[in-house]
Amino acid sequence: VVYLRTLLLPARPTLVSAATAACGRIVRRRSMVKRKVKGAKASAEEADELHKKAKRRKKGLLERIDGPSASDKLLPKTLEERVHARRVVVVLEKCALECVQPRKGAMELLNSDDHQNICARSGRDIADVRPDITHQCLMALLDSPLNKAGKMLIYMHTAQNVLIEVHPSLRVPRTFKRFAGLCVELLQRHKIRAAGANETLMKVVANPVEKYLPVGSQRFGFSVAGRAVKFRDFAASAERDEKGTEVPLVFAVGGVARGDPVLEAQFGQNYIQESISICPWGLSAACCCSKICNEFEHLWGIC
Repeated sequence: VVYLRTLLLPARPTLVSAATAACGRIVRRRSMVKRKVKGAKASAEEADELHKKAKRRKKGLLERIDGPSASDKLLPKTLEERVHARRVVVVLEKCALECVQPRKGAMELLNSDDHQNICARSGRDIADVRPDITHQCLMALLDSPLNKAGKMLIYMHTAQNVLIEVHPSLRVPRTFKRFAGLCVELLQRHKIRAAGANETLMKVVANPVEKYLPVGSQRFGFSVAGRAVKFRDFAASAERDEKGTEVPLVFAVGGVARGDPVLEAQFGQNYIQESISICPWGLSAACCCSKICNEFEHLWGIC
């Protein structure tokens, strides 16, 4: 019996050690697989990063060879271009661009159609939350031949005192829902970049708007209470200063359903020289923008 016990007892540790070794091999294999997966992910991320850097280098090389892109050429680069070039600057004042959170996890652009209950609870008039007016104005301005010829700069000044610069190459979404999503992203990230290029289409800039206006420009505001003028004759005479040299023109248009923002101290009154009235009846903001484009396209022979 003692002899049999001495023969059988060493067999148990041998079985245990074999099982332990097998488990160790399995663990090592799993760790090796995990390392390979992580290495593959890391190599894929590194490849994507290298691809992006190569694209940026290629774009920079193309810009050095071919010059700036077509959209970059639309913006004035030097002080001389800002001052002496024929250019119209449109400032949309008191635009109703404001984010609201109607439910948890959702961020939307406050408007009079979808958020009537929120306006009623906060005691706000639905006529003061009309971002569709800004949408109509941007489509009228950016789709015009005057803008496509590189003769226009656009700024938006919201009712919450946020100043936004709009690139001339921006194509405004045709539907209001997509425009609202674009504005929410802009107000959260402070800039909108082009999908296929390294260009900023819209960005939030520091106040006040006066420091972005061309030096020596003529500045006017559209108001029903302003001096009555015939806009075609006024545009022909306003583009030249007292010495007869061509100067840029700045027009402030209220992007509101009612009221006169260009005469308010917080908005247009600080920088306009005179308020003018181009029609004895009240016109919509989009109609005023269209009148600006049409008259200067006719005056400068663009189309």
